[in-house]
Amino acid sequence: MALEIQNISKTYTMGMEEVRALRDVTLSIKENEYVAIMGPSGSGKSTMMNVLGCLDTPSSGSYLLEGDDVSQMNDDQLADIRNQKIGFVFQTFNLIPRADVFHNVELPLIYGGVRPGERKVKADEAIGKVGLLDRKKHKPSELSGGQRQRVAIARALVNDPSIILADEPTGNLDSVTGNEIMAILDGLHAAGNTIILVTHENAVAEHAHRIVKLKDGRIESDVKTRRGNGASDKRTKKQNGVT
Repeated sequence: MALEIQNISKTYTMGMEEVRALRDVTLSIKENEYVAIMGPSGSGKSTMMNVLGCLDTPSSGSYLLEGDDVSQMNDDQLADIRNQKIGFVFQTFNLIPRADVFHNVELPLIYGGVRPGERKVKADEAIGKVGLLDRKKHKPSELSGGQRQRVAIARALVNDPSIILADEPTGNLDSVTGNEIMAILDGLHAAGNTIILVTHENAVAEHAHRIVKLKDGRIESDVKTRRGNGASDKRTKKQNGVT
């Protein structure tokens, strides 16, 4: 199992008011699943992403990430988990404006204490996967929105994480560029990564094999998409020796 949350709740205090962003949520995601999390504003999907990505800790409940109980870890331990096991792709790219593509991509390796020679190899490999080796000395301001998102994906890949978390990955892009970004995520899933994306766009969610919808901090529905059913059928046929 890639991750498993059990009876997770998250409560924020805002002034004199308590806001329950998540309410006793239980969810399991297997290795190499492709899951979209959807819901209206205030449904809890951003909080869910932050908890799954170890950017925030739950108020109650348990969270197992590849068998490790991360719900009880301290900040330093959570930082190590984020750097080693999870790659993040954000709607706003979150790139360093003054740094070129190469430095933006190698940054997680610097944090991880990787030696310069190995950093170069790994960063170049990640940049190559998104087709931007000829732009690696360019700064974000010299790139299109789609290219900047490709850089963000390369940065997410550079530490070889098993899980990719994408928060509205096409939100700032036109439809053509958005489709190109989704094709990259589809390819990462095909290569073996677990993909979890937050989106409000049905067309983006349909790339996933499973859609989890949140409402008022609870899971309202959890269903397979047509792609998910097709993938399940193919696995069953292969297991039965049918091609």
